[in-house]
Amino acid sequence: MRKHLRIRRGFCLAAVLALLAGMPGTPAAGEAALEEKSLELAGSRVAYPAVTGMADEALQQRINGQILEDLRITDFLQRMNALISDDSRSITVAWSGMLAGEVFSGAADVSGAAETLRDTHLWTWSSLDLRDGHEIAFDELFSDGEAAREGLEAYLEEQVAPEMSAYLLNSELTPLPEGFRLEQTGLTLLYDVKRLTTLSGRAGAVRIGWNEIREWVDWSEESIPVRIGAADMVTLTEDSLPRLRAAAESGQLPDIPVKLGDSVREWTDREHLLTDPDEYAGGRMFALEGAAFRNVLILSDAVSAGWDGSRVQGIRAERGCIWGLCIGETEQAAWRQALGEPDSTVDFDAERAEAYRTVPGSCDYYEFGGHTLQLHSGEDGLLASITLTE
Repeated sequence: MRKHLRIRRGFCLAAVLALLAGMPGTPAAGEAALEEKSLELAGSRVAYPAVTGMADEALQQRINGQILEDLRITDFLQRMNALISDDSRSITVAWSGMLAGEVFSGAADVSGAAETLRDTHLWTWSSLDLRDGHEIAFDELFSDGEAAREGLEAYLEEQVAPEMSAYLLNSELTPLPEGFRLEQTGLTLLYDVKRLTTLSGRAGAVRIGWNEIREWVDWSEESIPVRIGAADMVTLTEDSLPRLRAAAESGQLPDIPVKLGDSVREWTDREHLLTDPDEYAGGRMFALEGAAFRNVLILSDAVSAGWDGSRVQGIRAERGCIWGLCIGETEQAAWRQALGEPDSTVDFDAERAEAYRTVPGSCDYYEFGGHTLQLHSGEDGLLASITLTE
């Protein structure tokens, strides 16, 4: 549920904050949930999450106060108030986050005249354990924090740095940034815009799948990664099939915000093109800047007259792991044993693979609720990509 206010010019910040404080929550029945609250003033907008539904109201209040502090919401409300007299300047604060396993993790996406009259972009972040309200430290995610930091820095230099053609000159990946957010499928590192800048001028972020750093993750029973579902994401079990079926039927892959049927223009405007769209046998594929789209492609039609009216017809992931389908790791025989025999299989020779911008091998097709889950394996028999199509 969203709480939304439009504030006209002339309201002082104290009045705005008082209105916010007086807005009642609408808790879900007996369990914690997230709702959005927002304020609009003279062309600016500040939105942020709030936790509702906790049995311990005092703890819930403390957690929400910490979220406000971590995400610097009061600072941005003050900034919004200060920009009232300047019609040419504004600030926009959006957020994304999750609540799973009694853990909250999220980030605020801040753009506009956030700190000076010059437009910029920055991240703020918060990760909290709802059991006691403590802020989750980075090292808390790993069995050996020091070894994990060293391993992650090596990973960034060896695996991510070669992809930096998408970034400007300031692409300082290491040492690790302070900012991070958690998702079921992975860890996202949040950078200062002075260290990592996308071609569109936004502060950079790098998504890393839990499967890619599994050797350092704390997999003990009550660890933060296990509680949020990371272990389920990297393990192929009998529960994988119903979870994959539900995801396919919904038209969306875990932690990838785009959905089948969405407007292509909406997503290219929101996340910005990483490279020019590439043609393939089925139409065009779009690579976007956002961390959630690292090695994830949006598939659409040929859009010969532009893509304003085009819809998302497919989502292809070439990195990551969902419910045990780990790209570059899972063998075709293993997923067939867990998911059953596919509805159909198509061989991809070199010519066909080139036409579809993939690797030679074969592709298994599973039909779920009007959508198709395509599991493409290379000649080595390992999963090369996961594609969801209409």
